[in-house]
Amino acid sequence: MKNILVLCTGNSCRSQLAEGYLRYFAGDRAKIYSAGIETHGVNPKAIQVMAEDHIDISNHTSNHVDEYLSVPFDYVITVCDNANEACPFFPGKVERFHENFPDPAKATGSAEDVIEEFRRVRDLIKVFSKNFVQTHL
Repeated sequence: MKNILVLCTGNSCRSQLAEGYLRYFAGDRAKIYSAGIETHGVNPKAIQVMAEDHIDISNHTSNHVDEYLSVPFDYVITVCDNANEACPFFPGKVERFHENFPDPAKATGSAEDVIEEFRRVRDLIKVFSKNFVQTHL
């Protein structure tokens, strides 16, 4: 079984979405973790848009990357430029991947505009996650 870490700035939106989809697509082929360079708590809108796609991330927690430094990861996926630049060194044979997704928490406009941005980013991450699992697992 592979160990996969998804890393973002605050572990509140993008990495939480990716953790949910990677768990869904990988099934029992991988253990999925997510963390942040900081911890901001799981964004309620991230929980909402995942629930719309029938994936429950309401029990996810916001974790700091330092909590996982001893885990032997096979893959580390950074989902924002800030996390990619600040990503710590993980010993061993770790493959790193990077994809800079927009931060839906920075969306502005009406409540509907903001939730639509969360859905848009969710859908981008869903495609990335499905492709990652098909290619690497």
